[in-house]
Amino acid sequence: QVQLVESGGGLVQAGGSLRLSCEASGRTFSRYAMGWFRQAPGKEREFVSAINWSGDSTYYGDSVKGRFTISRDNAENTVYLQMNSLKPEDTAVYYCAANSLAVPRGLRQVHYWGQGTQVTVSS
Repeated sequence: QVQLVESGGGLVQAGGSLRLSCEASGRTFSRYAMGWFRQAPGKEREFVSAINWSGDSTYYGDSVKGRFTISRDNAENTVYLQMNSLKPEDTAVYYCAANSLAVPRGLRQVHYWGQGTQVTVSS
């Protein structure tokens, strides 16, 4: 079992920034690929970003490319999502995700989920 705990969500104005954190515990974190997904009201859960175990490969959904940056600090067992130039359509619950091998870019590739953190972007 791997436990994932997100933090850093909140309410921001359009154009603002937030930095989400996901701290992992349990099994060895450093060898897990990590990702972020989000789910807005009335929509399906959507891929946002992912990063491989070593941190040298990153992936982004089309809607966030150029605005969001994923990173990880294996010494702190934490993955981050820096969100800049936020838009109202970014409003969603953001979920941290982990996979023991493959980069999690789809729901079926996620082995572990966090409980989510709310991000609300106002006009």
